[in-house]
Amino acid sequence: MKYTEEHEWLRTEGDVIVVGITAHATEQLGDIVFVELPDVGTTVEKDDEIVVIESVKAASDIMAPLDGEITAVNEALGDNPALANEDATGEGWFFKIKPSDPSQMDDYMDEDAYKAMIG
Repeated sequence: MKYTEEHEWLRTEGDVIVVGITAHATEQLGDIVFVELPDVGTTVEKDDEIVVIESVKAASDIMAPLDGEITAVNEALGDNPALANEDATGEGWFFKIKPSDPSQMDDYMDEDAYKAMIG
């Protein structure tokens, strides 16, 4: 698993990357009450704003961590946005992306580096 400085996690599953936000991020946001996900089939570029999260504390955007195509979204978050709080790295995933340049994954931190960043 890799991590961004914006507290996203990225897990490789075959030729797609599953993306969500870390437990640290959900703790900072508080209870998540709304998640707007991208459409499946959308082509994105790295740093495009593709997800909107609203919590009891703030609204936040998630940027695309990679260039590629959205291949799946977690529809369960529409009915139960709290899944992101309850199981951030499991059932609370946000979307899957098929990267057009998998080497972009090399730009991100491993778990030890992420833990060091958040202290």
